Amino acid sequence: MITPDAVEAYMLEHIDEEGALLAALNRDAHVKLLRPRMLAGHLQGRLLKMYCRMIRPQRVLEIGTYTAYATLCMAEGLPDGALIHTVEANDEMEPFIRPYLAQSPHREKIRVHWGDVADVLPTLGEMFDMVYIDADKRAYCAYYELIFPYVCPGGFILADNTLWSGKVTKKHTPPADMHTKGIMEFNERIKNDTRVEKVMIPLRDGLTVIYKPAVS
Repeated sequence: MITPDAVEAYMLEHIDEEGALLAALNRDAHVKLLRPRMLAGHLQGRLLKMYCRMIRPQRVLEIGTYTAYATLCMAEGLPDGALIHTVEANDEMEPFIRPYLAQSPHREKIRVHWGDVADVLPTLGEMFDMVYIDADKRAYCAYYELIFPYVCPGGFILADNTLWSGKVTKKHTPPADMHTKGIMEFNERIKNDTRVEKVMIPLRDGLTVIYKPAVS
């Protein structure tokens, strides 16, 4: 019987390596952090880099820096002169993040902001070609409505964890499970939003790619 783990292992053997810096970050996260599974990881990291290669965004917004693994992956794929603004609510992550950002050859493409994205975003004075959402699942709908006016026509929004370990398929969700409810509400919001095109990819925990069409 072919297992999902075997398929993923095969995939990882046949894509680009994550590199020494990201591998070290990954190992460090598993030793020092309580929820290392939250980082993007090798496969998704290479996909995020590839999206940046394809889209060639000049300005990227990331909501939820966590370990900065995804941040560093996206920075690898950005063209010269491009910039990522990444926003993290938990400033206790700073001692973990800073050494890895300092070692990256792409560090000049990254700006880290600490605080609530609702407070940070209006201060940036930017429009974004790409937004990556990977933060509090209960607030996904709020993030979406907040950032939508800041997304350039022809821009993309990527939302992580939209399958949420398959819990989104259950008809009855425990009332206390607000994270699952948040993702389910977000998925329905995107499904019914006629302003955008969207596709959900069953990669790891689900990745939804949303396109905001250019004004004709």
